[in-house]
Amino acid sequence: MTSRRPGWFVAATVLGLAFALAFLFLPIVGILADVPPGELVSRLDDGTSLDALRLSLETTAISLGIIVAVGTPVACLLATRRFRGRALVETLLELPLVLPPAVAGIGLLAAFGPQGLLGSALDDAGLGIALTTGGVVAAQTFVASPFYLRQAQAAFGALDPALAEASRTLGAGEAATFGRVVVPGAAGGLVTGAALAWGRALGEFGATLIVAGSFRGISQTAPLAIFASFSSDFTAALALSAVLLAVSGALLLGVKLLTGEAAP
Repeated sequence: MTSRRPGWFVAATVLGLAFALAFLFLPIVGILADVPPGELVSRLDDGTSLDALRLSLETTAISLGIIVAVGTPVACLLATRRFRGRALVETLLELPLVLPPAVAGIGLLAAFGPQGLLGSALDDAGLGIALTTGGVVAAQTFVASPFYLRQAQAAFGALDPALAEASRTLGAGEAATFGRVVVPGAAGGLVTGAALAWGRALGEFGATLIVAGSFRGISQTAPLAIFASFSSDFTAALALSAVLLAVSGALLLGVKLLTGEAAP
């Protein structure tokens, strides 16, 4: 019996995989190989870099908290209820996924900036977003929320409705059922969505620059610090890039381990 040779489709698929791996992996190698690790670490011992990293971690933690707190019940509602206009609501909530960052930033200023729709009220309450740390949080929340909402909605939609119904039959109220049955049942998808949203918030650049500017200790997050040092100190830009690369890689790996996707 003659052995069957792989067809052209299999060969093309393998070639495509090799190309994708090379194209996506070589820039990562370039970040880590262009400058010795010791020099990268030493460049991180800089006030500007440390301030940018600290601000990124603080603002993304706040943004993620807002996204999860508001987005979890919203995603559950969209996944379990059918109502008129639902498709329009989903489209509006997912719109930041396809908006260019510059448009997102302009939109936030038009709505919440000093001359925006709600700008005066926010400024009077001390919650103005223009050129403030609050503007960083607003930009991150705006661009990252759809990543959590879509994943959370899919997770809630995959749950067996009989579980929630059984909980209510046993006397649990809507809130208790949501907190004790529905959320734990969708936990894997919620964790994945939160990780994706946090990663997107951590890398946010364009909308943040337009809304909040790039001021050290106030609005200069790690991506903005990379851009600021790109032309004057490329090694410092590489060092910060390597940190974000390591954090992002650890985040993805951690999610896969928690959700069991890394198992063979």
